[in-house]
This record gives sequence, C-alpha cells and structure tokens, in this order.
Amino acid sequence: MNPKRRPILAGNWKMNMTATQARDLAGKLIPLVAGVKDRDIVLAPPFTALSAVGETIKNTGIALSAQDLFWEDKGAFTGEVSAEMLLDSGCKYVIIGHSERRQHFGETDDTVNKKLRQALNKGLLPIVCVGETLTEREAGKAFEVIGRQIAGALKGVTAEEMKRVVIAYEPVWAIGTGKTATPAQANEVHSFIRRKVKAAYNADVAEALRIQYGGSATPENVSSLMAMPDIDGALVGGASLKPESFAAIVKFV
Repeated sequence: MNPKRRPILAGNWKMNMTATQARDLAGKLIPLVAGVKDRDIVLAPPFTALSAVGETIKNTGIALSAQDLFWEDKGAFTGEVSAEMLLDSGCKYVIIGHSERRQHFGETDDTVNKKLRQALNKGLLPIVCVGETLTEREAGKAFEVIGRQIAGALKGVTAEEMKRVVIAYEPVWAIGTGKTATPAQANEVHSFIRRKVKAAYNADVAEALRIQYGGSATPENVSSLMAMPDIDGALVGGASLKPESFAAIVKFV
C-alpha cells in the first residue's frame, strides 16, 4: 500500500442474499466499520438487493456497487441492466469483467471495454477485473494474458478518465479455491499492471491508479497483502458474506 493512494475494500456478494438477507447483512456491518474514515468501503450485492442495501447504507460512508452492467442505455436487451438503472438504485461503483463473467457468460476484452466506456460516460466508477487461470500461469503466460486484458479494457479511455478507474487483479486459480497468491506474487502482478498503465499513459496516471487484489482475501492474509507497495485494496468474495470477517478485512492494520 502506498500512503498516497486511498485503500479501497469491496465486498462482492455474487449470487447470494435476498433483499431481506442483504439488508440484514449490511445493517450488521455498519456498526462494525463505523469508525473507519481513511479508506473506501464498497458493497456489491446482487441486482435485486441494490435498492435495499442502498437505503440501509445511506449516509454511512459505505458505497454501493453493482456486479455488472450493459453497454446500451436502454432497449430490447432482455435480462440486462443499464447504467441509469444502477445509478437510480444508488450505485457509485460497478464491477466489470469479473472472471466468473468471462468464464460462464462469454465476457471478452471487447465487451469489458464497452461496459467500461459506458460506466465512465454515465458517471459510475468502474472496478475492472483482470487475471490469469491456473493453466495460463503454469504455462508462463500470466503477464501476456493480463497485458492483453489491460490493453483491451482500456482502449479509448483517456488519462483524465483513468482517474476514476480501479483495477482488480484476480488470479482465477485463487478464487473460491482457498488458494492465495503470496503477497510477493500478487505484488509482482500489480507492479506489472502499473508499468503497463504507465507505458500507455504516464507516470502520474500509473501512480494514482488503485489496484485491488481479488484472490481469496481473508482477515488472516489481508495485512500482509496490504503491506505490499502496489496493492491498494481487496475485492473480497466469500469473506464479505460474514460481517465480522469483512469488517476485519476493512480494518486491516
């Protein structure tokens, strides 16, 4: 963590929690993180719970995020959700290109770019996910894959717009498996991402960019991860479904 960059801890609840359950979870979390002022806290419930969670966390300093969006304003796109709908639900952030969307729903670098451009155009703050599979890592292609994902996602994005972008590195092999990249492994990739952004833009953009780690962050490993110079936060999955667990991650020392 670099003291010049404000840490960002986001809980991705994935396809869990009804609106009632989500409201209850958010309500339990609020007092546990009430004193935290020096870092950004974000919750990403499923679409059906956005409004309920948004109302619950209003005026608490906790921000609301969606887990995806579509790149068109409106129209005949059954099952999709627009940026305007997310904003109307109270969203400030939106996760784009999560590995599960790439794996199960055909997300590509091109669709990630379209969604990113739409989010920026509509005033949402995008959390853009990149990462390699176990096969790609073992084949020595991690940097090649992530470099391609970064270039594809950021196509046409200006240096000024980059001030609003967060990137999340999620080693796909570490998601939901209990495996975790070591802090050094994670930081190596974060450093690579920062260098790629510096080459595409400039040093100021790269140094200001917040890069989250998104591979099974837990209360036990978050402090060692956050001690790394290029890790600026965490995109937390399973551990964010337990208020005490997520609060412990948020309050890392």
